[in-house]
Amino acid sequence: MSVTQPQPPRAVSSADKPWLAAYPEGVPAEIDASLYPSLVALMEESFAKYAQRPAYSFLGKEWTYAQVDELSRALAAYLQGLGLPRGERVAVMMPNCIQYPVAVAAILRAGYVLVNVNPLYTARELEHQLKDSGARAIVIIENFAHTLQQCLPNTPVQHVILAAMGDLLGLKGAVVNAVVRHVKKLVPPFELPQAVRFNAALAQGRRSAYHRPNIGPNDIAVLQYTGGTTGVSKGAVLLHRNLIANVLQSEAWEAPARRTIPASEQPTAVCALPLYHIFAFTVNMMLGMRTGGKTILIPNPRDLPAVLKELRQHTFHTFPAVNTLFNALLNHPEFDTVNWRNLRVALGGGMAVQAAVAKRWLERTGCPICEGYGLSETSPSAACNPVTAKTFSGTIGVPIPSTEMKCIDDEGREVPVGTPGEIAIRGPQVMAGYWQRPEETARVMTADGFFRTGDIGVMDERGYFKIVDRKKDMILVSGFNVYPNEIEDVVAQMEGVLECAAVGIPDEHSGEAVKLVVVRKDPALTEAHIREYCAANLTGYKRPKVIEFRTELPKTPVGKILRRELRGTPQPPATPTA
Repeated sequence: MSVTQPQPPRAVSSADKPWLAAYPEGVPAEIDASLYPSLVALMEESFAKYAQRPAYSFLGKEWTYAQVDELSRALAAYLQGLGLPRGERVAVMMPNCIQYPVAVAAILRAGYVLVNVNPLYTARELEHQLKDSGARAIVIIENFAHTLQQCLPNTPVQHVILAAMGDLLGLKGAVVNAVVRHVKKLVPPFELPQAVRFNAALAQGRRSAYHRPNIGPNDIAVLQYTGGTTGVSKGAVLLHRNLIANVLQSEAWEAPARRTIPASEQPTAVCALPLYHIFAFTVNMMLGMRTGGKTILIPNPRDLPAVLKELRQHTFHTFPAVNTLFNALLNHPEFDTVNWRNLRVALGGGMAVQAAVAKRWLERTGCPICEGYGLSETSPSAACNPVTAKTFSGTIGVPIPSTEMKCIDDEGREVPVGTPGEIAIRGPQVMAGYWQRPEETARVMTADGFFRTGDIGVMDERGYFKIVDRKKDMILVSGFNVYPNEIEDVVAQMEGVLECAAVGIPDEHSGEAVKLVVVRKDPALTEAHIREYCAANLTGYKRPKVIEFRTELPKTPVGKILRRELRGTPQPPATPTA
């Protein structure tokens, strides 16, 4: 499936790009996004070039580039054997395990479109994404099969490939599966009689012929679901050329730090961020593939003892993370048992990095946190601080190569330097649009090809950008977008709720947390009832941390809820009325 999209307009002159002066030596102003016709070409080049190098490390076992090549080719042949037409959508719902990159490579090599799915989604959230994307197949780990079972009849999915954590671990895999299923009890009961086991699919694929499709730059590679600027979860259409551009942009930006890695060491990155998130997808998996690096897959970053135990086994150079993970690691008593001294790049994204965390990280590791900025709609990276910086700037940095950014007013006019405006981005990494939502696409794209982010920022005279506010009511919880509209729509359907509103409040651990204000219709409705309902219908980071009851919600004369008035000090508990 190909999308026709005009090439971005000619870049403005360097005089209009004050940020170029901040570029470290050797970082180009532009990258050549036409270097590869597709992500498949990029991956296949690395499979051949780095065949004997380890590509991934997971639970103590390593897989070489040649092994990932063979596994993904077999799975691609199996998928093609299902009779799915070229351009069909295939979902992947797994944590960071070796099957994830194998499945991604297989889907793309087979000529299909990857749909990344958060494995912690509830059945309601999963159903929406599968129906909206039109996915006809899904690769899912058995830990979450019970969720799929609940909504499968309401989706277009016809083929289910079911993985288990230990599938590719050999003899050790049986032990891993037994622990996951019976000791940790991480696999709730499920019935998916039509599912084909991952290893069975591989075996069948090895007996089948693989046909390499002709995939071009304008073919769709990924549907990356996001709330965009409204709150309705929709797929950002990322073309092969969008993602290739961002991989090459990220490579160029990190090059000054990567050049300091000893020639005797394979570039190695820690992948603690979930691969279904576009940050890890591009900056860990695809950039690692491009540079012949090794990626250490961390299946559960919340299990800090396990994370630190794993990191003690490796020499690693790159660590993308969010502020909450940096902070949690710093506060763990075993932090100093890991050798952090080989770290060259600590990338902070997804949410604002706190100055106090950045200061402590530099003191403890010797490597500064380099904060960047991006969105699902920009594949994701758009701006970053120079990797050579030794001090924390408190900004999101400057636009990366081949990227233009500006601050604009509501009419789309650029505002003067130092004046707050909505950040707008133009570059080869900007999405083609939202999947089957032309009106939403038109709403966020300017006539001259800039994407309106919904974030309010200022640019200083050096070309550094700083986020000062959000135009939208989005809540940012540990780097994940949470939209009040979605929470309100879900809770409003609950018996006993007259009306409700959700807002973001400061939280020292997650940056922001969700506060839910409820007006009761039924006086018997309790906080416990609401929490139980939210647990069944919203994934963890979307659930309210604070629930407050009021007799009414503040509103404008025309009836619009004034969310800003709900963020302050809680009112005394309301006396419920029938």
